[in-house]
Amino acid sequence: MDLFDKCIGFYDDPAVAQKYGYPTNPRTVMQMGMFPYFIPIEEAEGTEVVIHGKRLLMIGSNNYLGLTNHPKVKERAVEALRKYGTSCTGSRFLNGTLEMHLELEERLAAFVGLEAALVFSTGFQVNLGSIPALVDPSDVLITDKEVHASIVDGVRQAKGQKNVQVRFFKHNDAADLESILAACPEESGKLVVVDGVYSMGGDIAPLPEIVPLCRKYGARLLCDDAHSLGVLGGGRGTAAHFGLVPEVDLVMGTFSKSFASIGGFMAGRKEVIHWLQIFARPFIFSASLPPASVATVLACLDVIREEPERVARVNAVGERVRTELRGMGYDIAVSETPIIPIVIGDMMKTIQTWKILFDAGIYTNVALPPAVPPDSSLLRTSYMATHTDDQIDRILETFRKVKKLAAV
Repeated sequence: MDLFDKCIGFYDDPAVAQKYGYPTNPRTVMQMGMFPYFIPIEEAEGTEVVIHGKRLLMIGSNNYLGLTNHPKVKERAVEALRKYGTSCTGSRFLNGTLEMHLELEERLAAFVGLEAALVFSTGFQVNLGSIPALVDPSDVLITDKEVHASIVDGVRQAKGQKNVQVRFFKHNDAADLESILAACPEESGKLVVVDGVYSMGGDIAPLPEIVPLCRKYGARLLCDDAHSLGVLGGGRGTAAHFGLVPEVDLVMGTFSKSFASIGGFMAGRKEVIHWLQIFARPFIFSASLPPASVATVLACLDVIREEPERVARVNAVGERVRTELRGMGYDIAVSETPIIPIVIGDMMKTIQTWKILFDAGIYTNVALPPAVPPDSSLLRTSYMATHTDDQIDRILETFRKVKKLAAV
């Protein structure tokens, strides 16, 4: 069999697509005009985009604080570009560390209330590199069943490279977590990994229940705050939201959401961060974050401090939309944040509903397995501090009409 047969078949043959978990093949969906991915955006103005000459309201972005077009943020990026050029052309380990990288790490650590931080070139790399670097063969990795793909792959790396024991607990179920911790060998090192805010459901990890369990059983806790920073705890994340900053051992964050850039970081005690500098392979063997991206995040930290109303606004928008969508009868699961899923279940019906919304001028995202559990396909909507009341009115009115039209 040719290695590429499955690739060609997946594109052309519904039977092959079904074998890999999809209801039909991409070519068929494209011919129907319903393929919801890789849509080129011609103009982006934060809350609105232009696609094929048509203006749509954007409710599919992680730009929670609306900072991608903030004048101060853009100007700082331009200044860094002029001063340093487009790239450092090297790893942080070698020639890729600028003074501004160190400044950013110091400020990020202070922002989340920990001793030190390490900046990676993508958010995915943070988990992919840090998790395997932290564990040894005698250790146990324990994660929530719905953690982000970067954590899943970091855990796979650790299991494959070091034969680490891996356990999964039921989503946000502290009792199930305790049963797993209680069964772990006392002499094993234990790392519990959760998302602060879950990227598909918009729900929050119950840290007040998880933290005491980690302390009781001698486990360390890593909280992935990719979708929490800029949203919870005055923008400082899940631990700050619950008043548990000193109790969370490691905080991971990304820059591609509220920080209007790309990249990510891990924060923790200084000795652990130094360990990651030496042993996290994606950090060691990747070119460092470009200067303009670093400057963008530094500017975003300034704006969050100077304009705290943005954090309050994005949460107020989220609360309004959650309340009204529930009132319309939409299944929005247990969302507690500006990430609000519209759970439909069936793949094709989810895609059809996305197309109806798209044609009505609303851009949202389609989440299908394996990004979500089987039979749990959904539209992932997310909101920004810069959405106006008039725009939210239009969005909600469209959802009222679509509810009847799509029968969801």
